Amino acid sequence: MKRYVYISLATVLASCAVFKGGKKAKQKKAAATAAAAAKPVPPANKNGVKPYATVISKNLTVNKGLFTVIHSKEMDSVFFEIGDSILGRDILVINRLTGAPGSMNVHAGEELDNSAIYFEKGPNETIRMRVNMVYSHADSADQISRAVNSSNVNAVLASFPIKAYGKDSASYVIEMSRYLKEAGSIIHSLDRGQLTAALDAKTLKEHEIRSIRAYPLNVEIASSKNGTFKANPLEKNAAPITLETNTSFVLLPAKPMQRRHFDERVGYFTDWVMEYSDDQQKTKQRQFLNRWRLEPKPEDMEKYKRGELVEPANPIVLYIDPATPKQWRKYLILGVNDWQPAFEKAGFKNAIMAKEWPENDSMHMEDARYSFINYFPSPVANAYGPNTHDPRSGEIIQTHIGWYHNVMQLLRNWYMVQAAPNDPGGRKAKFDTELMGQLIRFVSSHEVGHTLGLRHNFGSSAMTPTDSLRSKTYLARHGHTASIMDYARFNYVAQPEDNIPRELLFPRIGEYDQWAIEWGYKYTGAATAAADEKIMGKLATERLAANPRLWFGDGETRKSDPRCQTEDLGDDVAKANALGIKNLKRVIAGLPQWTATDGGLNEELTEMYQTVKGQYGRYVGHVIRFIGTTQYTVRNDGDLRPAHEPVPREKQLAAIRFFEDELFNTPQWLMDPKVYNIAQEAAVKDFVSDLQEKALNSMFDVQRLNFMISNEDRFGSSKTLGIHEYIGRVRTAIWKPLTGGQMKADLYQRNMQRTYLGALMAVMQSPDPSASESEAAGIAMAEIMKVKGIVKTAMDRTTDPATKLHLEAMYRKIKQLEEKKS
Repeated sequence: MKRYVYISLATVLASCAVFKGGKKAKQKKAAATAAAAAKPVPPANKNGVKPYATVISKNLTVNKGLFTVIHSKEMDSVFFEIGDSILGRDILVINRLTGAPGSMNVHAGEELDNSAIYFEKGPNETIRMRVNMVYSHADSADQISRAVNSSNVNAVLASFPIKAYGKDSASYVIEMSRYLKEAGSIIHSLDRGQLTAALDAKTLKEHEIRSIRAYPLNVEIASSKNGTFKANPLEKNAAPITLETNTSFVLLPAKPMQRRHFDERVGYFTDWVMEYSDDQQKTKQRQFLNRWRLEPKPEDMEKYKRGELVEPANPIVLYIDPATPKQWRKYLILGVNDWQPAFEKAGFKNAIMAKEWPENDSMHMEDARYSFINYFPSPVANAYGPNTHDPRSGEIIQTHIGWYHNVMQLLRNWYMVQAAPNDPGGRKAKFDTELMGQLIRFVSSHEVGHTLGLRHNFGSSAMTPTDSLRSKTYLARHGHTASIMDYARFNYVAQPEDNIPRELLFPRIGEYDQWAIEWGYKYTGAATAAADEKIMGKLATERLAANPRLWFGDGETRKSDPRCQTEDLGDDVAKANALGIKNLKRVIAGLPQWTATDGGLNEELTEMYQTVKGQYGRYVGHVIRFIGTTQYTVRNDGDLRPAHEPVPREKQLAAIRFFEDELFNTPQWLMDPKVYNIAQEAAVKDFVSDLQEKALNSMFDVQRLNFMISNEDRFGSSKTLGIHEYIGRVRTAIWKPLTGGQMKADLYQRNMQRTYLGALMAVMQSPDPSASESEAAGIAMAEIMKVKGIVKTAMDRTTDPATKLHLEAMYRKIKQLEEKKS
């Protein structure tokens, strides 16, 4: 294709002017004229292309960078001048909020969306913008690559007429004025929580470009949108709304970072691509890690290979949002810097750090070259650690960690109910700065872990022996969980007599975290991702065999393994949670004093009582998960140990004993009048009764019963708990008040007995044949007949009016069921 250079009128006039410099000037003029004549000049206005100077007037502002952005002072005219070197290069477009409406739970700094695009020369003097959808891949040397390419055509987002050529025809001027204001433009995404639900993009018609900045690797365009929204779709009148956003065009590397293939034994966030090749017999969905590019400097490569610590060519730097209250900044920074020892395991020193934002500098917070911990003024009690990455390779290029102001409320509540029995500092409504700062520090580390690519490791805490949670020696060496990426908040198992100091009650970056960073960030120098995979796979096998604390327990994509739960501790959850309940009893006793504030009206007491109830409910929920379930451990090829195993029989029996002691034996301590009569409103069914009912229904869920039957048949009763023994143990606990000498059941016991019978009947009467016609249904019917005998005997012997009425009602229900089945 021929290239053309348009010569502006000003240039022509200048070349024709008489210069009084004599012969030398005439020679220079003649050379310039000859050079211009050597390039073909197309007719004016061919296909709409005009001379550069007629399109780009001198009164326009020119911003040179990744591509040149030229605009009028009022931003009503905007041109992109796209250089030849940029055509075909992948560019990541990131949309972020910079100004957000209140009451919609969105905040300045949050990402709306991102997508990879590229510009290409189109037909008839046009520049096209395509989106790069990374779905499939085949090596260009393979024949199948032709089919893969033709079956994965990237969509054209927009096509722009070339308005003018730049110097030497090495760039192309396109007008973006209209496109940047269109609702469907790539810079006007609304993909963020409540914004998506409440806003119709078509209502945001008043788009305005507020500013444009260009840098060597990125271009930043700030815009605002005015329109209306409805918080509720049924509302008649829409409310006005203004959104302010920033769009970053970021040049991605010409050569993508080499992928590191996912290994499910180490928890990383991933992207995926379908791989095709001529020699494969099975299509492969290949997952690859999201991670920052950490590589030794070329001059340090030999040192790195020798095992010496070196600084990476480009360290990870996070800045603290200047809107962050000053007293918390140092703790956020510490939470980031705490990851440095983990990167040393991967061979890098000073690989990650946090800094305060230089407020008086010319740097801009919207500049996509920088990463942040953003501070959100929000009542939401949360924090999150996202990342923005190259979809081709998984390379993380930027992050904006979201830190909600009210996360401190959550931290206060967690710490008081889990750690206050062991730390006097947690026994007050408002913590001192140092304690709250250290709490902020550990959450900061957790969220930074996510932005480094790490997923939750909910199984990590299950690798800690429960008894070791009370050992200062063990805790000092290993912590109470091997991963800060677990939801193992604080050491609630430790008892006051153990004298565990505050620093050993906190989670910290542990052995698993250091291993995960080593595995994800170690530079191998392998020529291909497949060669890299072999190196890292072998390393994972060796390390995991040597240290079980490095286990990754998923808990998010595989939810059946009870070891992989949130908020739990230890390898014996029934024992751990019984000790946690001992501490909760201490918390209940202390709440009236610990929550008192000057002029308070028991708001803190009420809130903390709800938190105690929630903690107790978690303890119950943890233990239920161990009944009738199985455990899964990833095994590599050649390892013939079972991957799927039943929860050991003894742990299932321990779970039943937990319920006998801590739930079926009604926890009256939760209804201490000093707290209960202040913080709890009256209800027909209180929290304790409701939890007893939910637990029993879960324990007799037909799916659980059928799993128990299947597990017993598959693994044998010596390894798992059999269905008949299980039902017998629960029956004894529930009906015990009516099988002894007293023959009287209180309100809670009567409710549990009704629930027990109702759960069995639900199996029998289910409209789903997989339940009513299962083996569990037959066992349930046999158990109902046993209950009938207990009820009949107790009904004849009891003298308590409430108990007698209760038994008569159940007896009638059983008789009705019998008649229906006959």
